[in-house]
Amino acid sequence: MPFFKWEELNSDFITPSYSQGKGPAIKGEKIEVALIHYPAGSRAKPHAHPNEQIQVVTRGKARYRIGKEERVLGPGEAVLIPANAEHEVEIYEDMEVINCKDVVPGWSVYHARWEK
Repeated sequence: MPFFKWEELNSDFITPSYSQGKGPAIKGEKIEVALIHYPAGSRAKPHAHPNEQIQVVTRGKARYRIGKEERVLGPGEAVLIPANAEHEVEIYEDMEVINCKDVVPGWSVYHARWEK
């Protein structure tokens, strides 16, 4: 089926091994798009994965660190996380993001490489 409504999709933890982000996801052969909700005070621990990733903030505020660069992002801002780049996120306010990752055959987001 090529058409979706976020509210009709199952909502689950996206990467429970290192993040409390939860939401529905649509996964194709080459790309995955999710609508992720993060509670204030939570974080995505430092990790890296072979997927290139883009997050677009639609609500809330968080501090992102990619490699040695840091920035606080809010609604209307986005971040590009290169493949294999160590990154982490500290959620300051309840946040919602549109998350896009390329699909890496034979690799699952549940096997992220821990850096710390």
